[in-house]
Amino acid sequence: MGYKKLRLRLYAQIGALLLCTVCLTYFFLDASLEKNISFVLFYVVPFVIIIFFIIRNIITSSVKRLRETYTFLDAIKHRDFSRWFPENQGSRGIRELHTKFNDANTTIHALDTERETQHLYLQKVLSLLDSGIIAYETESGKVLWMNDAFKRILQLPTLKNIDFIKKRKKEIYDTFLEKDYPSKSVVPLTQHEEEGAILITSTIFKMDNSTFKLVVLQNISETLTKNENESWNKLLRVLTHEIMNSIAPIASLTETLQNKIALSTDAPQEYPLDMEDVTLILESIQKRSEGLMQFAKTYRGLNKINSINLKKIQVADLFSSINNILLPSLNKKNIELHFFEKNANVYINADAHLLEQVLINIILNSVEAEASDRPLVINVHAEKTIEGTTVIRIQDNGKGIAPEVIDNVFIPFFSTKKSGSGIGLSLCKQIMLLHGGKIQLKSVENKGTTTSLIFINSF
Repeated sequence: MGYKKLRLRLYAQIGALLLCTVCLTYFFLDASLEKNISFVLFYVVPFVIIIFFIIRNIITSSVKRLRETYTFLDAIKHRDFSRWFPENQGSRGIRELHTKFNDANTTIHALDTERETQHLYLQKVLSLLDSGIIAYETESGKVLWMNDAFKRILQLPTLKNIDFIKKRKKEIYDTFLEKDYPSKSVVPLTQHEEEGAILITSTIFKMDNSTFKLVVLQNISETLTKNENESWNKLLRVLTHEIMNSIAPIASLTETLQNKIALSTDAPQEYPLDMEDVTLILESIQKRSEGLMQFAKTYRGLNKINSINLKKIQVADLFSSINNILLPSLNKKNIELHFFEKNANVYINADAHLLEQVLINIILNSVEAEASDRPLVINVHAEKTIEGTTVIRIQDNGKGIAPEVIDNVFIPFFSTKKSGSGIGLSLCKQIMLLHGGKIQLKSVENKGTTTSLIFINSF
């Protein structure tokens, strides 16, 4: 509305200026008017004065508006949001201009305050993270942001430029800043003769025509140590249980045999040695010893697989081979086994023999977990995800796994089956790790179990 009035006022002033100019020209060209002192005083001077004041008013108004605009922009440039333009002084146009400046100033100040608050909030959040974060300009090395965790993990002071690391700690610079880590990687770190492990990832991004690099570090040494200790404790509990199950009967039987021999030696007439009992005791000892030897062989076999023969294999061929192996026996038990491929021609980089062993092991586990109230159906799905990984899922509608048991199923020698060796799933996990993949298991009691084989390096 203010601009419309200003435009109309300017049009009126220009119109008046043109009218005065035309009138003055007409008077000069009119031959009937005598060009003397009276002509100048009564015709020329009044119009010249009017023209002068019109031009002066236009220039003054424009210069004042321009000066006020420069003042406003200069205040914004220097972030001086305290500047207030008087809204009750000057002409109506100036007052309206001041009102607009004050409104814009208030809005910009609010936006700046909000941005500053968000920046401080982000700084506070990042400073509380255990992960170390640094962002710097790749060309100049100027540090855009760095939190305390990054300094603590790499034992660095506050930096303004990464040139300090490049000159003073070249090894850290080469390992953590120079190299690119588009995916999460574990990098060893040795400081003060202490070895550790750092989980690192990095990315490149552009902002304001500049290229920046963001590096995120996480010290996983304590986590790995804690998980390793927990794994060892679980394994030792299972080993102790299995070994004691064999040693305790052997010790008891040996003690019984010793007592019989001692009594027979001291009083052969009263306590004759029954060779049949001795034979039974020795046979029992032999059986438990063989069981213990088998346990040792099983443990040795678990650690035997340390290399694999990776080849490009088609999942459909793998499914066909497994189906031919298992289908006859499963049909006799009225168990349904189905294979599905969500994507056509899915390929993975794997050891076909070992992967076949993994899938058969998992499917047979599903067979043994058949629920009593419904026919067992096992579905094996293969799909390639958006991220490029290949996932093979084995789903069954069996009785599922109890929550208190599911955390232990991958521990060597842990088994809920009376005749189970407890190495099946632990061996599957080891094979998947050798493939650079992982195995995940989800189960709901009385509903079924889903086992996922995730292959990172697929085609």
